[in-house]
Amino acid sequence: MSTLYSGFLRILPLLLLLFAVTASSEHTSNWAVLVSTSRFWFNYRHLANVLSLYRTVKRLGIPDSQIILMLPDDMACNPRNAFPGTVYSNADRAVDLYGDNIEVDYRGYEVTVENFIRLLTDRLDEDVPRSKRLGSDAGSNVLVYMTGHGGDQFLKFQDSEEIGAWDLADAFGQMWEKKRYHELLFMIDTCQANTMYTHFYSPNIIATGSSELDQSSYSHHADNDVGVAVIDRWTYYVLEFLETQVTSANSKLTLGDLFDSYDETKIHSQPGVRWDLFPGGEQEGRLRTVADFFGNVQNVEVENVNATEPGSLKEDLIEIARLVEKWRARDQDYLVQQNESLVSQNSRAHEESSPHYMVKSKVGPAKMSEESTWQKRLVGVSVLGACAAVWLTGSILGGTSA
Repeated sequence: MSTLYSGFLRILPLLLLLFAVTASSEHTSNWAVLVSTSRFWFNYRHLANVLSLYRTVKRLGIPDSQIILMLPDDMACNPRNAFPGTVYSNADRAVDLYGDNIEVDYRGYEVTVENFIRLLTDRLDEDVPRSKRLGSDAGSNVLVYMTGHGGDQFLKFQDSEEIGAWDLADAFGQMWEKKRYHELLFMIDTCQANTMYTHFYSPNIIATGSSELDQSSYSHHADNDVGVAVIDRWTYYVLEFLETQVTSANSKLTLGDLFDSYDETKIHSQPGVRWDLFPGGEQEGRLRTVADFFGNVQNVEVENVNATEPGSLKEDLIEIARLVEKWRARDQDYLVQQNESLVSQNSRAHEESSPHYMVKSKVGPAKMSEESTWQKRLVGVSVLGACAAVWLTGSILGGTSA
């Protein structure tokens, strides 16, 4: 048993390194929730808005398994589509946004206010598959993009219902309480879009929209062959920046750079940004890179393993080592007492059976009490967990650069 304890104590530094990597990373994953809320052929541009963002976040590294795509209508298969099976966001039709590699998670009448809020707050039924779930956690940066028809503090879903600004604020509030995001970027392209984030109250949120109160959000241009507008102005210029400036997930361009690129003379409305919920306000928010939300970058910083200040991980692990040593000493004392008791019992038994001579028997293994067995099982589990942690540490350090 002492060998196991000494082995556990020897690997404490490796455990410290593992816990430091896990605890100090800024964010450990990226998720994107991309929502079009409009049906009908004349709203083709809203679908194109979402699919354009979808293409961008995939290009910058976010996998389909971490993207929730909500499309209320299948414009690609609409009988009015002169180019069946395709969706374009530009009149030159250089890029087919629908393509062969698209995964739609919520389609048609699945795109509802209820499903959207349940998705964000993780209040889905048990039989809902993983592909329809937002698997974010306290280490996740989440991008939420919405587009459709709206007004003062509401956004319509398929012309049959609407989500209000307070509904959205409370959904994000529940996300924060349930530790479902580390930082969140909310983007919305609709008429009077900026009114949709006026009631947000949860921390670590940056919000931006396409238009102020009493302002419309306009389409950019139409494709005469398609017959309708193919993209909205604000989204068009956001994508222009992302596609021409943010060329890789290693880009150092920041959200400040993105928001500074807004040109009201081109957008024909006043885009807005809200910084006050973000720690450090605008000064800190502007420093976040675009890839922190649109890419799949994982910045890991390892805490100084020699830090011993109160509350440090090393101090906690030292205290664990003290407890382990205390358990070891207690078990050794108990074992000595049990052995002494067994020797005494054997001696008395031999004296009673043969009064003429004494036979000194060899003491056998001592039977442990239930309490001691439980303690040793606990230590055994701790050692096994530590061994697994060593393996995980090797995997993390082998695949992640500090």
